[in-house]
Amino acid sequence: MGAAGFPSLSLHGFPDQPSPGHGGAGPFWHSAVVLELSGADARGLAIVAQGLSGRRHRDPLRLLRRLNAIQIDTISVIARSQELVAFSRLGHVSRADLARAWWGRGATFEYWAHAACLVPLELWPLFAWRRRRYVRRDGPRTAEQDEIAARLRDVGSLTIADLGGGRTAPGWWEWSAVKSAVERMLACGEVVCTERRGFRRVYRLAVDAVPAHLLGAEPDDAACHAALVALAASSLGAATADDLADYFRLPVAAIRPAAEAAGLTPVTVPGWPGRPAWADPAALTGQRRAPQHRPVLLSPFDSLIWHRPRTERLFGFRHRLEAYTPAPKREHGYFAMPLLAGSRLVGRVDPKRDGAVLRVRSVSVEHGAVAALAEALRAAADWVGCDEVAVDATVPEVVAGPLRAMLASG
Repeated sequence: MGAAGFPSLSLHGFPDQPSPGHGGAGPFWHSAVVLELSGADARGLAIVAQGLSGRRHRDPLRLLRRLNAIQIDTISVIARSQELVAFSRLGHVSRADLARAWWGRGATFEYWAHAACLVPLELWPLFAWRRRRYVRRDGPRTAEQDEIAARLRDVGSLTIADLGGGRTAPGWWEWSAVKSAVERMLACGEVVCTERRGFRRVYRLAVDAVPAHLLGAEPDDAACHAALVALAASSLGAATADDLADYFRLPVAAIRPAAEAAGLTPVTVPGWPGRPAWADPAALTGQRRAPQHRPVLLSPFDSLIWHRPRTERLFGFRHRLEAYTPAPKREHGYFAMPLLAGSRLVGRVDPKRDGAVLRVRSVSVEHGAVAALAEALRAAADWVGCDEVAVDATVPEVVAGPLRAMLASG
């Protein structure tokens, strides 16, 4: 048994010389000992690190602290993305319980972590580097910002509707001057969102919402990077430099010194040649079996598949979100959800909720994984209160027939 309980783990000595692909900039690893992982090891570590394996619990805050960030998105097909992330790990937790746990209790805040994400409030100091960057970038303060700050001092908390701003036209980023101003204030750390009403952000002054010991902590950039790289590794298992950088959108140039400062373990993985890679030391300790989990459908915004090059490298699976692609050009569908089964991504399905029916509009699945897909679909339908899973005629018939039979068999 290897260092992490995986049979194939081994230790190899590497000369203290520049790593391929790093232009002779100096030794990649200070240590001459590097842990070698197989591709299966790396997949297993990723699935465990993402909380997709092991005994399920029902604690949304515990899950958030495991992942360190959960991406928020407004698209809702069978449920919103953040709710799908929770369902895939926690099972039948109610969406009302998720909302109560994640918003309004002073334990979280929303910030540009990977994208727009829900983040544990205790991580507030670690984004000081990004807040400073926004302050430098955004330039002089505006009259709208002064007015918003004054209103928040008077009232305490306001939504964008309360502030009298919003979008100037249909679309995602056609923001009014007020919306742009308050979002600049959020990015710079002057205001914070720790609550939502009707899925609208509720803005408060950070001085009123963030505990003083967190608000006053201002680590330098290097300390922020090291701490965030350590957290990224804990949520990824084994990862290359660009994997670690992508998790919190850190500068790639900061990863090597941050990984060394964080005490990550250097590793190699076949198929990752010339790529500096590290693993969370805690993930490599103790005896582990291959990850055990039920087949689950993943949100397209799930943190297991955030970084597309990593998803292809780790699972041999090409993942693209097609919601913003014109319908005639879509290959897999508007909101195609990857299927995780047997520690692999083995297919995808484009679902749609139609009243009490969960419809399968299109699907692609590996031979032998139809039963896993049927199980995952039944579980998702039950969670959102659908009585039936219907397979539309648009699904290729070679898949539709067996899938219908599996669904009918229960």
